[in-house]
Amino acid sequence: MPETLMLRRVAIDTYHENVAYLHRDCRAYRSEGFQALNKVEIHPPGGGPLVLAVLNVVDDPAITAPDELGLSEQAFAQIGVPAGTPVQIAQARPPSSLEAVHRKIQGERLERAEYRAIAADIARNRYSKIEMSAFIVACAQAGLERDEVLSLTEAMIASGERLDWGEPLVVDKHCIGGVPGNRTSLIVMPIVAAHGLLFPKTSSRAITSPAGTADTMECLARVDLDPRELREIARRERGFLAWGGTARLAPADDVLIAVERPLSLDSPGQMVASILAKKVAAGSTHLIVDIPIGPSAKIRQGRDALYLRKLFEFVGDRLGLHLEVLLTDGAQPIGRGVGPVLEARDAMQVLRNDPQAPADLREKALLLAGRLLELDPAVRGGQGRAVAEEILRSGRALAKMEAVIEAQGRNRAPPALGGLRHEVPAASDGVVTAIDNRQIARIARLAGAPLDPGAGVDLYRRLGDPVRAGEALYAIHAEFPADFHFARALAGRDPGYRIGEPNHDGQNGADR
Repeated sequence: MPETLMLRRVAIDTYHENVAYLHRDCRAYRSEGFQALNKVEIHPPGGGPLVLAVLNVVDDPAITAPDELGLSEQAFAQIGVPAGTPVQIAQARPPSSLEAVHRKIQGERLERAEYRAIAADIARNRYSKIEMSAFIVACAQAGLERDEVLSLTEAMIASGERLDWGEPLVVDKHCIGGVPGNRTSLIVMPIVAAHGLLFPKTSSRAITSPAGTADTMECLARVDLDPRELREIARRERGFLAWGGTARLAPADDVLIAVERPLSLDSPGQMVASILAKKVAAGSTHLIVDIPIGPSAKIRQGRDALYLRKLFEFVGDRLGLHLEVLLTDGAQPIGRGVGPVLEARDAMQVLRNDPQAPADLREKALLLAGRLLELDPAVRGGQGRAVAEEILRSGRALAKMEAVIEAQGRNRAPPALGGLRHEVPAASDGVVTAIDNRQIARIARLAGAPLDPGAGVDLYRRLGDPVRAGEALYAIHAEFPADFHFARALAGRDPGYRIGEPNHDGQNGADR
């Protein structure tokens, strides 16, 4: 028999996990045999939709009194009734799809219906983070066959809403990540939208990187926009840069990303499913996928890139998505900034045609924008880049970006660059022969990025640049002393740069 308790809002952000709080002296806790970390069902009055939550037990009545049930911010928002409302609590039954997860842990192949059930249960918060971690790790370790990737993608799409723009040509681009900086979307979108193509760009938060497109755009404007707002902005401006979470586009993917981030897991099958589910749910019809290749990129060898390209093409074709994959240079970070504020700075410098703008970021953005513009029948093949450059040089791209920022809601108090700053020096004379993408990303994340948007790494030297011992290679920025200390210590052990001697022909020689 469910126990009745008074609802209490507990002001704790539990980040994509519903949490309930019971006092240890609560009658229900003692009589029903509830245990910490078990899941419970909370039934609102009037037969409304139940909420499932992971149980935490407290001893402090200031958090939850013995006659109360506390709910974290996310769970309280879901239940939709005011504090003080009597609610009922009962033991939750395990989600039926969990049996399929156990089979995947054993290395078995799952069917389409099983992936759909798993995604639906995840979207309804029926899984704890422990159970989701088990699913993610099982998929990464056992691997996903290409039909399973398609099934997982379809299941993620079905877990939420789908946008339909009523147009035959809706474009988008996406980079798989693995290269710090590389914030081309903030440049490509306004170029393409200024031309007139519809470019409704939805993005996830960063998973394993120091910044994602949504994290960076949030330094400039609101990104948590609902579908009604997105439609109005797209109608007026022909593009936007928003977070897909509030639009409930593939919500199962958003919940899984919240678990993947601390695990630093982004396996190929889950990556493809995550990217394509979001794009199809956002109503895209044509997509450019950027796969950087480099010694320290996410994809290190050409054969792995070709496998991933074929997987994207297989799933995209079956979802009716016109998809093109570009293999690009991932030997070093793109742009100078690594972290939301620094990456927003770089992108805006390019849009403003600032002479100090990173040339590599500008060039890559023009390449991607050009390929998207060539999807327009009015643009001749091979002319896309020239059209993109004219839009950028003329200031039309900047004007479009400013209009989109205003439409989304300009950030009137943009975050500042972290005030704690440390320059990392070169250990010897020579030239830069290698930059470790992963190490630079680790240092930026330890400094606090992306959760602290002003944290990150500002790069001064690139591949082939000459440097003298003691000269700064880059600066670390942080907001909090502990993060600053950890980032400096990691950079002290390995700065992520290799310095070598130039050959007589001017090419880089052996590392020191």
